[in-house]
Amino acid sequence: MDELTKSIRRVGELLTNTVGVVDDTGLVIACTDESRLGRKDREAVALIESGDTFRVTGKNTWQRLATRPGLSYYCFIEGSDPVALDYLGLLSEWLGLAVRDWGNESRRDNLLRNVLLQNELPGEIASKARNLGIIYTAPRICILVRLEHRDSGGECVEVISNLFPDRETDYVISIDDRNIVLIHKLTPDDSGEVNRIAVEIRDNLSTELMTKVSIGIGMPAYNLRDCARSYRESALALEVGGLFSRDRSIVYYEKLGLGRLIYQMSPTLCRIFLDEVFPNDSYEALDRETLNTVEVFFACSLNGSETSRRLFVHRNTLVYRLDKVQKITGLDLRNFDDAVLFKFASMVKRYLERQGGVLGGAPNWLNRP
Repeated sequence: MDELTKSIRRVGELLTNTVGVVDDTGLVIACTDESRLGRKDREAVALIESGDTFRVTGKNTWQRLATRPGLSYYCFIEGSDPVALDYLGLLSEWLGLAVRDWGNESRRDNLLRNVLLQNELPGEIASKARNLGIIYTAPRICILVRLEHRDSGGECVEVISNLFPDRETDYVISIDDRNIVLIHKLTPDDSGEVNRIAVEIRDNLSTELMTKVSIGIGMPAYNLRDCARSYRESALALEVGGLFSRDRSIVYYEKLGLGRLIYQMSPTLCRIFLDEVFPNDSYEALDRETLNTVEVFFACSLNGSETSRRLFVHRNTLVYRLDKVQKITGLDLRNFDDAVLFKFASMVKRYLERQGGVLGGAPNWLNRP
Protein backbone atom coordinates (compact mmCIF):
# COMPACT_ATOMS: atom_id res chain seq x y z
CA MET A 1 0.00 0.00 0.00
CA ASP A 2 3.05 2.27 -0.16
CA GLU A 3 2.11 3.68 -3.56
CA LEU A 4 -1.35 4.66 -2.35
CA THR A 5 0.09 6.36 0.75
CA LYS A 6 2.64 8.23 -1.36
CA SER A 7 -0.11 9.34 -3.75
CA ILE A 8 -2.21 10.71 -0.89
CA ARG A 9 0.80 12.56 0.49
CA ARG A 10 1.34 14.22 -2.90
CA VAL A 11 -2.34 15.19 -3.00
CA GLY A 12 -1.97 16.80 0.45
CA GLU A 13 0.80 19.00 -0.95
CA LEU A 14 -1.52 20.27 -3.71
CA LEU A 15 -4.98 20.55 -2.09
CA THR A 16 -6.27 22.16 1.08
CA ASN A 17 -9.28 19.79 1.15
CA THR A 18 -8.97 16.67 3.28
CA VAL A 19 -8.68 13.64 1.00
CA GLY A 20 -8.54 9.97 1.94
CA VAL A 21 -9.22 6.34 1.04
CA VAL A 22 -11.09 3.65 3.02
CA ASP A 23 -11.16 -0.12 2.48
CA ASP A 24 -14.23 -2.36 2.18
CA THR A 25 -14.71 -2.34 5.97
CA GLY A 26 -14.78 1.47 6.22
CA LEU A 27 -11.27 1.67 7.71
CA VAL A 28 -9.29 4.76 6.72
CA ILE A 29 -6.06 3.42 5.20
CA ALA A 30 -4.69 6.64 3.69
CA CYS A 31 -5.56 10.25 4.41
CA THR A 32 -4.07 13.73 4.26
CA ASP A 33 -5.33 14.13 7.85
CA GLU A 34 -3.17 11.54 9.59
CA SER A 35 -5.28 11.67 12.78
CA ARG A 36 -7.99 9.74 10.91
CA LEU A 37 -5.73 6.86 9.91
CA GLY A 38 -6.70 3.47 11.31
CA ARG A 39 -10.20 4.59 12.29
CA LYS A 40 -13.52 3.36 10.93
CA ASP A 41 -15.60 6.06 9.28
CA ARG A 42 -19.34 5.81 9.93
CA GLU A 43 -20.21 7.53 6.66
CA ALA A 44 -18.03 5.04 4.79
CA VAL A 45 -19.64 2.05 6.52
CA ALA A 46 -23.13 3.32 5.60
CA LEU A 47 -22.06 3.86 1.97
CA ILE A 48 -20.54 0.37 1.71
CA GLU A 49 -23.64 -1.27 3.20
CA SER A 50 -25.87 0.58 0.74
CA GLY A 51 -23.91 -0.61 -2.29
CA ASP A 52 -23.83 2.90 -3.80
CA THR A 53 -20.81 3.97 -5.83
CA PHE A 54 -21.26 7.72 -5.23
CA ARG A 55 -22.72 9.71 -2.35
CA VAL A 56 -22.60 13.13 -0.72
CA THR A 57 -22.77 12.82 3.08
CA GLY A 58 -22.36 15.72 5.47
CA LYS A 59 -19.12 17.54 4.66
CA ASN A 60 -17.68 14.81 2.42
CA THR A 61 -18.24 13.43 -1.05
CA TRP A 62 -17.54 9.73 -1.69
CA GLN A 63 -16.82 7.72 -4.81
CA ARG A 64 -15.88 4.09 -5.30
CA LEU A 65 -12.52 3.52 -6.94
CA ALA A 66 -12.34 1.60 -10.22
CA THR A 67 -10.25 -1.37 -9.14
CA ARG A 68 -9.90 -4.99 -10.14
CA PRO A 69 -12.47 -7.61 -8.97
CA GLY A 70 -12.08 -8.53 -5.33
CA LEU A 71 -10.76 -5.08 -4.34
CA SER A 72 -13.18 -2.47 -2.99
CA TYR A 73 -11.91 0.94 -1.98
CA TYR A 74 -13.63 4.31 -1.66
CA CYS A 75 -12.15 7.76 -2.04
CA PHE A 76 -13.54 10.81 -0.25
CA ILE A 77 -12.89 14.53 -0.38
CA GLU A 78 -13.98 17.28 1.94
CA GLY A 79 -16.61 19.41 0.20
CA SER A 80 -19.46 18.97 -2.28
CA ASP A 81 -19.03 22.00 -4.54
CA PRO A 82 -18.32 21.57 -8.28
CA VAL A 83 -14.59 22.08 -7.82
CA ALA A 84 -14.43 19.38 -5.13
CA LEU A 85 -16.42 17.02 -7.40
CA ASP A 86 -14.00 17.60 -10.26
CA TYR A 87 -11.07 16.88 -7.97
CA LEU A 88 -12.78 13.73 -6.72
CA GLY A 89 -13.29 12.45 -10.26
CA LEU A 90 -9.62 12.96 -11.12
CA LEU A 91 -8.45 11.49 -7.82
CA SER A 92 -10.62 8.41 -8.23
CA GLU A 93 -9.02 7.60 -11.58
CA TRP A 94 -5.51 8.23 -10.32
CA LEU A 95 -5.88 6.39 -7.02
CA GLY A 96 -7.71 3.54 -8.74
CA LEU A 97 -4.64 2.95 -10.87
CA ALA A 98 -2.43 3.11 -7.75
CA VAL A 99 -4.57 0.48 -5.99
CA ARG A 100 -4.50 -1.83 -9.02
CA ASP A 101 -0.73 -1.44 -9.30
CA TRP A 102 -0.39 -2.11 -5.59
CA GLY A 103 -2.47 -5.28 -5.96
CA ASN A 104 -0.14 -6.58 -8.68
CA GLU A 105 2.94 -5.53 -6.72
CA SER A 106 1.64 -7.18 -3.56
CA ARG A 107 1.01 -10.50 -5.34
CA ARG A 108 4.45 -10.30 -6.95
CA ASP A 109 6.16 -9.62 -3.60
CA ASN A 110 4.27 -12.51 -1.98
CA LEU A 111 5.40 -14.87 -4.75
CA LEU A 112 9.03 -13.80 -4.50
CA ARG A 113 8.97 -14.04 -0.70
CA ASN A 114 7.55 -17.56 -0.92
CA VAL A 115 10.17 -18.52 -3.51
CA LEU A 116 12.99 -17.31 -1.25
CA LEU A 117 11.55 -19.15 1.76
CA GLN A 118 10.85 -22.24 -0.37
CA ASN A 119 7.12 -22.10 0.30
CA GLU A 120 6.22 -22.45 -3.39
CA LEU A 121 5.95 -25.71 -5.30
CA PRO A 122 8.92 -25.74 -7.74
CA GLY A 123 6.72 -26.78 -10.65
CA GLU A 124 4.41 -23.78 -10.22
CA ILE A 125 7.01 -21.02 -9.92
CA ALA A 126 7.52 -20.50 -13.67
CA SER A 127 3.79 -20.20 -14.48
CA LYS A 128 3.06 -17.89 -11.54
CA ALA A 129 6.03 -15.71 -12.44
CA ARG A 130 4.84 -15.46 -16.04
CA ASN A 131 1.35 -14.37 -14.91
CA LEU A 132 2.89 -11.58 -12.85
CA GLY A 133 5.28 -10.45 -15.58
CA ILE A 134 8.44 -11.76 -13.88
CA ILE A 135 11.10 -13.20 -16.18
CA TYR A 136 11.86 -16.73 -14.94
CA THR A 137 15.25 -17.31 -16.59
CA ALA A 138 17.62 -14.44 -15.85
CA PRO A 139 20.90 -14.05 -13.91
CA ARG A 140 20.15 -12.63 -10.47
CA ILE A 141 21.83 -12.36 -7.09
CA CYS A 142 20.34 -12.01 -3.60
CA ILE A 143 21.63 -9.26 -1.31
CA LEU A 144 20.38 -9.69 2.25
CA VAL A 145 20.27 -6.55 4.39
CA ARG A 146 20.04 -7.26 8.12
CA LEU A 147 19.12 -4.28 10.29
CA GLU A 148 20.55 -3.71 13.74
CA HIS A 149 17.10 -2.60 14.94
CA ARG A 150 13.58 -3.41 13.79
CA ASP A 151 12.10 -1.52 10.83
CA SER A 152 8.55 -1.39 12.19
CA GLY A 153 7.55 1.56 10.02
CA GLY A 154 8.95 0.23 6.76
CA GLU A 155 11.26 3.23 6.34
CA CYS A 156 14.29 1.10 5.49
CA VAL A 157 12.35 -0.76 2.81
CA GLU A 158 11.29 2.58 1.35
CA VAL A 159 14.87 3.89 1.27
CA ILE A 160 16.14 0.77 -0.51
CA SER A 161 13.17 0.79 -2.92
CA ASN A 162 13.93 4.40 -3.84
CA LEU A 163 17.52 3.43 -4.63
CA PHE A 164 16.27 0.80 -7.10
CA PRO A 165 13.09 2.16 -8.69
CA ASP A 166 13.15 -0.16 -11.74
CA ARG A 167 10.67 -2.89 -10.72
CA GLU A 168 11.51 -4.89 -13.85
CA THR A 169 15.10 -5.63 -12.83
CA ASP A 170 15.28 -5.17 -9.04
CA TYR A 171 12.87 -6.50 -6.42
CA VAL A 172 12.98 -5.34 -2.79
CA ILE A 173 11.35 -7.92 -0.51
CA SER A 174 10.76 -7.51 3.21
CA ILE A 175 11.23 -10.91 4.89
CA ASP A 176 10.51 -9.60 8.38
CA ASP A 177 11.12 -6.42 10.37
CA ARG A 178 14.89 -6.95 10.44
CA ASN A 179 15.68 -8.64 7.11
CA ILE A 180 15.26 -7.12 3.65
CA VAL A 181 16.30 -8.83 0.42
CA LEU A 182 17.25 -7.13 -2.83
CA ILE A 183 16.96 -9.49 -5.80
CA HIS A 184 19.21 -7.80 -8.32
CA LYS A 185 19.33 -8.70 -12.00
CA LEU A 186 22.92 -9.05 -13.16
CA THR A 187 24.23 -7.67 -16.44
CA PRO A 188 27.22 -8.91 -18.49
CA ASP A 189 29.32 -5.90 -17.45
CA ASP A 190 28.34 -6.16 -13.77
CA SER A 191 31.93 -6.48 -12.55
CA GLY A 192 32.15 -4.62 -9.24
CA GLU A 193 28.53 -3.52 -9.48
CA VAL A 194 27.29 -5.79 -6.68
CA ASN A 195 29.81 -4.38 -4.20
CA ARG A 196 28.91 -0.84 -5.25
CA ILE A 197 25.22 -1.62 -4.63
CA ALA A 198 25.95 -3.06 -1.19
CA VAL A 199 28.03 -0.05 -0.21
CA GLU A 200 25.31 2.31 -1.50
CA ILE A 201 22.62 0.56 0.57
CA ARG A 202 24.77 0.59 3.70
CA ASP A 203 25.75 4.24 3.33
CA ASN A 204 22.24 5.50 2.51
CA LEU A 205 20.61 3.72 5.45
CA SER A 206 23.33 5.06 7.72
CA THR A 207 23.02 8.62 6.40
CA GLU A 208 19.23 8.91 6.09
CA LEU A 209 18.01 6.79 9.00
CA MET A 210 21.12 6.42 11.19
CA THR A 211 20.64 2.66 10.87
CA LYS A 212 23.53 0.21 11.11
CA VAL A 213 23.27 -2.84 8.84
CA SER A 214 25.11 -6.01 7.91
CA ILE A 215 24.90 -7.21 4.31
CA GLY A 216 25.28 -10.76 3.06
CA ILE A 217 25.72 -11.57 -0.63
CA GLY A 218 24.98 -14.98 -2.16
CA MET A 219 26.14 -16.57 -5.38
CA PRO A 220 24.48 -15.80 -8.75
CA ALA A 221 21.27 -17.68 -9.62
CA TYR A 222 20.27 -18.19 -13.23
CA ASN A 223 16.54 -18.79 -12.78
CA LEU A 224 13.93 -17.66 -10.29
CA ARG A 225 13.80 -20.97 -8.44
CA ASP A 226 17.54 -20.87 -7.72
CA CYS A 227 17.13 -17.47 -6.03
CA ALA A 228 16.17 -19.46 -2.92
CA ARG A 229 19.68 -20.93 -2.92
CA SER A 230 21.26 -17.50 -3.36
CA TYR A 231 19.15 -16.21 -0.46
CA ARG A 232 20.24 -19.08 1.81
CA GLU A 233 23.86 -18.36 0.88
CA SER A 234 23.47 -14.67 1.75
CA ALA A 235 21.94 -15.62 5.12
CA LEU A 236 24.79 -18.05 5.78
CA ALA A 237 27.30 -15.34 4.86
CA LEU A 238 25.86 -13.15 7.61
CA GLU A 239 25.81 -15.96 10.16
CA VAL A 240 29.39 -17.04 9.50
CA GLY A 241 30.57 -13.46 9.06
CA GLY A 242 29.13 -12.60 12.47
CA LEU A 243 31.33 -15.31 13.94
CA PHE A 244 34.62 -14.82 12.15
CA SER A 245 34.49 -11.42 10.42
CA ARG A 246 32.74 -9.17 12.91
CA ASP A 247 34.57 -6.08 11.66
CA ARG A 248 33.15 -6.45 8.14
CA SER A 249 29.70 -5.07 7.32
CA ILE A 250 29.56 -6.68 3.85
CA VAL A 251 30.19 -10.42 3.61
CA TYR A 252 30.34 -12.58 0.47
CA TYR A 253 29.35 -16.24 0.61
CA GLU A 254 32.09 -17.12 -1.87
CA LYS A 255 34.73 -15.60 0.43
CA LEU A 256 33.77 -17.34 3.68
CA GLY A 257 36.71 -19.74 3.43
CA LEU A 258 37.33 -21.90 6.49
CA GLY A 259 34.42 -20.34 8.33
CA ARG A 260 31.91 -22.05 6.05
CA LEU A 261 33.49 -25.43 6.71
CA ILE A 262 33.56 -24.93 10.48
CA TYR A 263 29.95 -23.76 10.59
CA GLN A 264 28.78 -27.10 9.22
CA MET A 265 30.80 -29.21 11.65
CA SER A 266 28.99 -30.90 14.53
CA PRO A 267 29.79 -29.69 18.06
CA THR A 268 30.99 -33.18 18.98
CA LEU A 269 33.53 -33.19 16.17
CA CYS A 270 34.61 -29.67 17.10
CA ARG A 271 35.25 -30.62 20.71
CA ILE A 272 37.22 -33.73 19.70
CA PHE A 273 39.37 -31.61 17.39
CA LEU A 274 40.01 -28.99 20.09
CA ASP A 275 41.00 -31.64 22.63
CA GLU A 276 43.60 -32.92 20.17
CA VAL A 277 45.07 -29.51 19.26
CA PHE A 278 44.83 -27.94 22.74
CA PRO A 279 45.10 -30.82 25.23
CA ASN A 280 44.28 -30.04 28.87
CA ASP A 281 42.68 -26.74 27.80
CA SER A 282 46.09 -25.25 27.03
CA TYR A 283 44.45 -22.48 24.99
CA GLU A 284 42.86 -21.11 28.18
CA ALA A 285 46.33 -20.53 29.65
CA LEU A 286 47.06 -17.85 27.01
CA ASP A 287 46.44 -14.32 28.29
CA ARG A 288 44.65 -11.58 26.33
CA GLU A 289 47.89 -9.79 25.40
CA THR A 290 49.38 -12.96 23.93
CA LEU A 291 46.21 -13.77 21.98
CA ASN A 292 46.12 -10.23 20.58
CA THR A 293 49.75 -10.64 19.50
CA VAL A 294 48.89 -13.89 17.71
CA GLU A 295 45.96 -12.23 15.97
CA VAL A 296 48.13 -9.39 14.66
CA PHE A 297 50.86 -11.89 13.69
CA PHE A 298 48.35 -13.75 11.52
CA ALA A 299 47.02 -10.48 10.06
CA CYS A 300 50.59 -9.65 9.02
CA SER A 301 50.98 -13.01 7.24
CA LEU A 302 53.49 -14.28 9.87
CA ASN A 303 55.79 -11.34 9.19
CA GLY A 304 57.63 -10.62 12.45
CA SER A 305 58.92 -7.16 11.52
CA GLU A 306 55.52 -5.90 10.44
CA THR A 307 53.88 -7.39 13.55
CA SER A 308 56.37 -5.62 15.82
CA ARG A 309 55.74 -2.33 14.03
CA ARG A 310 51.95 -2.61 14.37
CA LEU A 311 52.13 -3.58 18.03
CA PHE A 312 54.81 -0.95 18.82
CA VAL A 313 56.96 -3.58 20.55
CA HIS A 314 60.58 -4.66 20.17
CA ARG A 315 61.16 -7.70 18.00
CA ASN A 316 62.60 -9.58 20.99
CA THR A 317 59.31 -9.00 22.83
CA LEU A 318 57.44 -10.56 19.92
CA VAL A 319 59.80 -13.54 19.90
CA TYR A 320 59.27 -13.97 23.64
CA ARG A 321 55.49 -14.03 23.20
CA LEU A 322 55.62 -16.51 20.33
CA ASP A 323 57.94 -18.73 22.39
CA LYS A 324 55.40 -18.52 25.20
CA VAL A 325 52.66 -19.78 22.84
CA GLN A 326 54.89 -22.65 21.77
CA LYS A 327 55.68 -23.57 25.35
CA ILE A 328 52.01 -23.65 26.39
CA THR A 329 50.41 -25.21 23.28
CA GLY A 330 53.30 -27.00 21.61
CA LEU A 331 52.68 -25.05 18.37
CA ASP A 332 55.38 -22.85 16.82
CA LEU A 333 53.43 -20.15 14.99
CA ARG A 334 56.50 -19.25 12.92
CA ASN A 335 56.02 -22.62 11.24
CA PHE A 336 53.32 -22.41 8.56
CA ASP A 337 51.69 -25.78 9.36
CA ASP A 338 51.50 -25.03 13.06
CA ALA A 339 50.15 -21.55 12.33
CA VAL A 340 47.37 -22.96 10.12
CA LEU A 341 46.46 -25.52 12.79
CA PHE A 342 46.34 -22.86 15.53
CA LYS A 343 44.26 -20.52 13.36
CA PHE A 344 41.76 -23.21 12.44
CA ALA A 345 41.48 -24.44 16.03
CA SER A 346 40.95 -20.92 17.39
CA MET A 347 38.14 -20.41 14.85
CA VAL A 348 36.53 -23.68 15.92
CA LYS A 349 36.74 -22.59 19.56
CA ARG A 350 35.15 -19.24 18.78
CA TYR A 351 32.36 -21.01 16.91
CA LEU A 352 31.64 -23.31 19.87
CA GLU A 353 31.69 -20.42 22.34
CA ARG A 354 29.31 -18.37 20.20
CA GLN A 355 26.87 -21.26 19.84
CA GLY A 356 27.18 -22.32 23.46
CA GLY A 357 28.58 -25.68 22.40
CA VAL A 358 25.08 -27.15 22.20
CA LEU A 359 24.35 -27.10 18.50
CA GLY A 360 23.30 -30.32 16.85
CA GLY A 361 25.15 -29.61 13.63
CA ALA A 362 24.38 -27.17 10.84
CA PRO A 363 20.86 -25.70 10.69
CA ASN A 364 18.38 -27.78 8.73
CA TRP A 365 17.78 -25.08 6.16
CA LEU A 366 21.42 -25.29 5.06
CA ASN A 367 20.85 -28.86 3.93
CA ARG A 368 17.71 -28.22 1.93
CA PRO A 369 18.09 -28.56 -1.86
